[in-house]
Amino acid sequence: MQLEWNEKEREALDYERYHHPHPQVQRKMEVVWLKSLGKAVPEISQIAHVSIPTVYRYLASYRAGGIEKLKALNFYRPQSELVKHKPQIEAAFLAHPPATIKEAAHRLAALTGIKRSEPQVSQFLKSLGIKRRKVGMIPAKADPQQQATFQHTQLEPVLEAAQQGEKKSTL
Repeated sequence: MQLEWNEKEREALDYERYHHPHPQVQRKMEVVWLKSLGKAVPEISQIAHVSIPTVYRYLASYRAGGIEKLKALNFYRPQSELVKHKPQIEAAFLAHPPATIKEAAHRLAALTGIKRSEPQVSQFLKSLGIKRRKVGMIPAKADPQQQATFQHTQLEPVLEAAQQGEKKSTL
């Protein structure tokens, strides 16, 4: 099937091959524009630095949907099978956050039947917005009696003064 272009289509191709924001679309437009000028496929392939099958693919795409079809970018973006279970996982993990990634992996397997490695589970939880929490440290030699004395003699008077709007010396 022979492709035919009118002047308006050629002008649109010429414009888009330089002004479209995505370079891959610019290249597609260049290929079709060169074909509209009557260039042979091997010559177009050489000028545009694409393979001959790619030239034919771009031309078939143009034939199927015109310039709008050439503008379409269909990148392959695989998604995890866990995405199907996203609401169930979010609800379970927000109600009872896992302490470790290992625990999260076991709970995911129990909830969904899908087993994933710890790095994959970590990445998935991050995509859900569930962040890992780091455990704080408790001083090893804390003296409960000394803490109680500090609370009653120094901390509570300052808190009471703050509640009453008075300014009292800080700790």
